Amino acid sequence: MTRSIARATSVTLTNLEGVPGKEIVEHYGLVQGSTIRAKHVGKDILAGFKNIVGGELKAYTELLQESRQEAVNRMVMQAEQLGANAVINVRFATSSVAPGAAELFAYGTAVKVR
Repeated sequence: MTRSIARATSVTLTNLEGVPGKEIVEHYGLVQGSTIRAKHVGKDILAGFKNIVGGELKAYTELLQESRQEAVNRMVMQAEQLGANAVINVRFATSSVAPGAAELFAYGTAVKVR
């Protein structure tokens, strides 16, 4: 499945090895974007209470959604600077970089398709 970023770009993103119906005519290599976010202490305390009774941690869900979008936007900007109009094999990774802070990392292969 392909999708375009909401920030008005013409870069197609897909987790496939190519864009269905399109031919890869240029290969630009790895592009990446990341963001490191820390938890808000107040929200962290509320999440601790929620952890006791169960349920969705909405503050963390929102934090991760914003982080994913920021990482993707940065990856797309890098792809655009190279002249790409698609990023294939898009993947996400996370890692803990400090107590209470995590990195969200998006990466893929920048290509030009027609």
